Amino acid sequence: MIKMQVIGRLGKDCVVNTVNGKNVMNFTVAHSEKYKDSQGNLQEKTIWVDCAYWSDRTAVAQYLQKGTQVFVEGQPEARSFQRNDGTPGASLSLRVREVQLLGGKNDNAGGSSFQQAPAASGSAVSSTPASSEISEPVDDLPF
Repeated sequence: MIKMQVIGRLGKDCVVNTVNGKNVMNFTVAHSEKYKDSQGNLQEKTIWVDCAYWSDRTAVAQYLQKGTQVFVEGQPEARSFQRNDGTPGASLSLRVREVQLLGGKNDNAGGSSFQQAPAASGSAVSSTPASSEISEPVDDLPF
């Protein structure tokens, strides 16, 4: 298996669709890198990754908004196609297994993690809230 991890910002709000009775959340993540070219000029390169997150727990979709910084992990797929003008093109897509919210447009603090369980367990999703999201005291600590 090939695994890919991407940290970037969402290019537009997440869209939830139903395909053959299953829910899929579609969103696009942009990863930008800055570098100097051979003449010493500062350049910026952005790679767009189309993401498909197959899960019944679509509640996370409301937090996947344009500009939100996320960490996504899953299995990559490269596709080649021909544009309308006849030139060849390529796209990078990711079948998401895990999404972690890293923050909003102006927020770089931690967020929540949503993982898809291994294939043997079906399509269950677990959610781990960040420590800043726990609002009630926990009195059943094991220590």
